[in-house]
Amino acid sequence: MALPVQASVSSLRHRFPENPLQPLPGACPRGASATETVSETAEEGGAGKGPPKALAESLAELEVLCNHLYEGTDLAQRMQAEKVLLELIDSPECLSQCQLLLERGTTSYAQLLAATCLSKLVSRASPLPIEQRIDIRNYILHYVASQPKLAPFVIQALVQVIAKITKLGWFEALKDQLIFRDVITDVKKFLQGTVDHYIIGVMILSELTQEMNLVDYSRPSAKHRKIATSFRDTSLKDILMLACSLLKELLAKPLTLQDQRQQSLAMQLLKLVLNCLNFDFIGNSADESADDLCTVQIPTNWRTIFLEPETLDLFFDLYHSLPPVLSQLALSCLVQFASTRRSLFSNPERAKYLGNLIKGVKQILENPQGLSDPGNYHEFCRFLARLKTNYQLGELVMVKDYPEVIQLIANFTVTSLQHWEFAPNSVHYLLTLWQRMVASVPFVKTAEPHLLDTYAPEITKAYITSRLECVPVVIRDGLEDPLDDTATVFQQLEQLCTVSRCEYEKTCTLLVQLFDQNAQNYQKLLHSSSRNPLEITVQEGRLAWLVYFVGTFVGGRLTYTSTDEHDVMDGELSCRVFQLISLMDAQLPQSSNEKVELAILWFLDQFRKTYVGDQLQHTSKVYARMSEVLGIKDDNHVLETFMTKIVTNLKYRGRCEPVISRTLQFLNDLSVGYSILKKLVKIEAVKFMLQNHTSKHFPFLGISDNYSLSDLRCRTVFYTALTRLLMVDLGEDEDEFENFMLPLTVSFENVTQIFNSSFEQEEAKRMLIGLARDLRGIAFALNTKTSYTMLFDWIYPAYISVLQRAIELWYREPACTTPILKLMAEFMQNRSQRLNFDVSSPNGILLFREASKMICTYDTIVSSSCCASLDYIVTYLFKHLSKERKKTLRCREISQDGQRLLHFMQQNPEVLQQMMSILMNTIIFEDCRNQWSVSRPLLGLILLNEKYFSELRATLIASQPDNKREALDQCFRNLMEGVEQSLLVKNRDRFTQNMSVFRRDMAEALRSEGASDPSSLDMMS
Repeated sequence: MALPVQASVSSLRHRFPENPLQPLPGACPRGASATETVSETAEEGGAGKGPPKALAESLAELEVLCNHLYEGTDLAQRMQAEKVLLELIDSPECLSQCQLLLERGTTSYAQLLAATCLSKLVSRASPLPIEQRIDIRNYILHYVASQPKLAPFVIQALVQVIAKITKLGWFEALKDQLIFRDVITDVKKFLQGTVDHYIIGVMILSELTQEMNLVDYSRPSAKHRKIATSFRDTSLKDILMLACSLLKELLAKPLTLQDQRQQSLAMQLLKLVLNCLNFDFIGNSADESADDLCTVQIPTNWRTIFLEPETLDLFFDLYHSLPPVLSQLALSCLVQFASTRRSLFSNPERAKYLGNLIKGVKQILENPQGLSDPGNYHEFCRFLARLKTNYQLGELVMVKDYPEVIQLIANFTVTSLQHWEFAPNSVHYLLTLWQRMVASVPFVKTAEPHLLDTYAPEITKAYITSRLECVPVVIRDGLEDPLDDTATVFQQLEQLCTVSRCEYEKTCTLLVQLFDQNAQNYQKLLHSSSRNPLEITVQEGRLAWLVYFVGTFVGGRLTYTSTDEHDVMDGELSCRVFQLISLMDAQLPQSSNEKVELAILWFLDQFRKTYVGDQLQHTSKVYARMSEVLGIKDDNHVLETFMTKIVTNLKYRGRCEPVISRTLQFLNDLSVGYSILKKLVKIEAVKFMLQNHTSKHFPFLGISDNYSLSDLRCRTVFYTALTRLLMVDLGEDEDEFENFMLPLTVSFENVTQIFNSSFEQEEAKRMLIGLARDLRGIAFALNTKTSYTMLFDWIYPAYISVLQRAIELWYREPACTTPILKLMAEFMQNRSQRLNFDVSSPNGILLFREASKMICTYDTIVSSSCCASLDYIVTYLFKHLSKERKKTLRCREISQDGQRLLHFMQQNPEVLQQMMSILMNTIIFEDCRNQWSVSRPLLGLILLNEKYFSELRATLIASQPDNKREALDQCFRNLMEGVEQSLLVKNRDRFTQNMSVFRRDMAEALRSEGASDPSSLDMMS
């Protein structure tokens, strides 16, 4: 590489006009200072002379601070170090201290602290003078130029300071010159030095590009866009061209991969190019989570760079020449090149550009050794997905090497799917490619063959067989089961369903064959005299995957043009799942497999969306085969099968929360459509549920200790669906509603009896939580005035008082209070005008009264509990601080937690002062219903913060007219009359008595004529 490695540091220094070791601007106060000493020592060349004593002490203190901040394990010390750091940034000595750390610090962390302080200093909302910022920038440039062997993280931090100064001063001028825009000129000076200087120069450009692209939400977004746009138009293209030319120079020389500096330089150059291509060119601030769907909006004046074939060739050559840690960066750049907006090119140019991309893909796949690295593999998969994002299938098939390349991509995809354990997160991109290509088939107008009918079935087959083959490996080796990551599985299945519909006959034939084979093996194992549990589990795992596949392909009918032949095939597949349901349910209650049950529920939901209800084409051929084999002739029969399965799950799988939850969600989805509801209420299984929704028939409604409190959450969904079914024929039949509510009535009566006796709290609590969740589901589904009134008459007044009592008893337990408060919130919802009671009805007033009573009760109790906790803390602090003042001979050791608390309160006195303000505000201005509770911590807060209490008192009195100040002053004197400097019970009681009188007198004084508006006296302000 053409670098003058022999160039010395001194030869680089004199390329900058300023003296590199001038003190930082503003660092020298008048008279002798630490900074002057640093400068003098440097000029005298006293390398062996130690700094003066004061300077050494200051340096030692700062390095201890660095140790606590970056290496310390003590949380209190670290918090204190952070606080001192913030104080240092606001201190006039900040710059001199930073220079001291940079030039005399003995550790890299000292230099990092200096860089951090400088970064925060130049980023402040009120900027430093422009001359000062210029000097800081030049100082850092000279500093890194003179010390290129600094730790990488220190150089990175210092480079960030240069980037921030440049960005924030981009439009500022000094003597009619835009002084901060000559950054490329400064960087070129580094490029004339050693390899280390070369790397620093590239890092400056890379960090600047990234900083210009970074949105600072604390500053106006319009200003950010103005700076970013100007940088894009004036500098970014030059930076990209410079980076590419430097990469060409690097590639032209023999690469010594063992040379860490060469590797570092290559990495920084590739990062620079990537930052240029990742720039937010048009200010859309795209969400990073949508990264793989975006198009790179390359500026039009960059066309010449992209039209040169050498540009793409450079990065493909870098991929083949560099080690994996660097070659994946080259691929990342190629991903962005492949995402270039279509409108940048004319049609012939676009075809030529795509041809070069495809040629590069072919070279990589013909020499796939580098893809064994997970990083390279992942980026290459992203690259392939981007090809179809920006180019149409009709354009791809016209490329010269398309037949060979699509075969290579297909083989690569099949191999990737077969090695399911290798880089599983990358499969998404491969499936995205094939999904989009298959979805484009109907729109291809060219005569050139797309060959997807040949390769898409191979992709589908590879995915199916690889997932079946992974099951025994996962079970026998105890590996993480891909089926447990349902979000990824469902995402991949959604992509696969589109691919599977290409040559659907081949897919269905394969799936029928595999399903029959595995189902027969499973039946043999079940009837075997020596049942092997491991083999049974393996077969059940395979069956779970197969059911997911059937559900996926049946659901794919919605996203692809289907035919009667396809519907017949769906019926053939569905028959096998319905038969499997009967086989699995026949084993209950002795055995059950959670994964199979969840897969079955997935299939049923997909079948519902496709072939049941309004979506159903009544002439569909799906029921032809199902009628022959199972007697299922139409969607009415299917709904009966659905409900039978739901009831079976709820009866026998009550201990399996995932299955119960998914079953109830399926029931809830079924109950949404009115046309389906009319059919459901005629089914015997539904009638059974409406008449027997008790724990005897559905164990998940039980409240035994075997169930956790979280298991009760699904009851809300159950009762929402059940109430929708009830509402179909309910009308104004109050007797039917009472019969439906009978199980809940019995439960409430039991709770009432328990409350009236020496009761077992856990049992009552569980019953109340369950009832609250049940009622919330019922209230959610009652959307008419008539039905809601029935519920109100049922719950008021007898049962709502039970809920009030529960709030009073268990206010400390969110597991209990949250369901009750959510029930009341739902009860108060005026959905569909259901709360529009008759004019003569008092129900509206009663409802408001009960809701406000519950809120006030809960608020008062909780605030009293908070006051008790605060009183405990304040008393602890007061006792220990009193002992410290007295310095008694016998002092007990304070625990580590106690020491942290004392230290925190001493360092942050405003915390207790804020609490005192809140409590005083409550006493004087609010309707305080728990004066006794508030008074207990308030006394301790006053004794700990007497000065602040005096300030609050003076502020309030000063805000009043002159003729009222004496009365208010007397109120405060009376408050503390006879109160001593102690927290003994007798003294507390005296203060509480005084406070009652204080509150009454203050209220009278503030209400009297001439007083200021009380709303303006809020002590929190």
